[in-house]
Amino acid sequence: MKDYYQKSMRALQLAGMSEPTQKGYTRSVRMLVDFCGKTPDLISEQELQDYFLHRKNVDKWAAATMRICYSGIKFFFINVLKRDWHTLKLIYAKREQTLPTVLSVKEVWNIINAVNTIQNKTYLTAVYTCGLRLHEALFLQVTDIDAQRMRIHVHRGKGAKDRYVPLPKSTLHILRIYWKRHRNPLWIFPRLGRSSLEGPKATRPMAKASVQGALRRVLKQLNIKKRISIHTLRHSYATHLLEAGVNIRRIQQYLGHSSLNSTMIYLHLTTQGHENAYDIINSLMKGDDHENE
Repeated sequence: MKDYYQKSMRALQLAGMSEPTQKGYTRSVRMLVDFCGKTPDLISEQELQDYFLHRKNVDKWAAATMRICYSGIKFFFINVLKRDWHTLKLIYAKREQTLPTVLSVKEVWNIINAVNTIQNKTYLTAVYTCGLRLHEALFLQVTDIDAQRMRIHVHRGKGAKDRYVPLPKSTLHILRIYWKRHRNPLWIFPRLGRSSLEGPKATRPMAKASVQGALRRVLKQLNIKKRISIHTLRHSYATHLLEAGVNIRRIQQYLGHSSLNSTMIYLHLTTQGHENAYDIINSLMKGDDHENE
């Protein structure tokens, strides 16, 4: 089964998986193949169990890494190889219950304004002000921008789910200024190339390593020690909307969360209402107001 890679990608595409998910799942299968030294159709259920236990107990993979490993291999063995193994029903990686880092509004803009290149500054502005995922912003197309209704059509989101997000006027202005520099007919953030002259004719968006590297450099420059990624800007967007009084159901829609439970995490991150709650608790719990028994 030498064409397992192509069969995996084909099945994932038919299932409507996003491009990052396709790559992550297929990479999981490729790592299994490399580890076992044989194509996936020749791997037994016992060998699969041994592999999972090795990654968990010997390599000490984190829960998030194990989850991708399980999901990618499970998808392939069930949907491509048609295996009905008990192991595939048994595997489960517990999600780590950690709260994401959230920046203040001032911190976000300090970071964005410190970025030197216009393409990276514009990209990070779009991510934050529209609450986009890394690849959603990278793959923004000219036709996704609805200037009349002031919204962005995100139709390459996680799980292939469409959604509309509000487009701030200031962000539209910045996007227009940047687009006029390259005028690519398809991409908002086209690949510029080493010479920075490929933008007008680029057939692909710029690489994620470009914006990730730009963020790392500015964090180092500002001597910021917090654990921050591109996704931190999305977390900050949601928290700032919640603190400003935007209904959590609206925030769920803007983020593209299938379940409200995914959005509820931002209730743990906001400081809104804490001061009032503390006053109420202090009033209720005053011991000296009770009559002595």
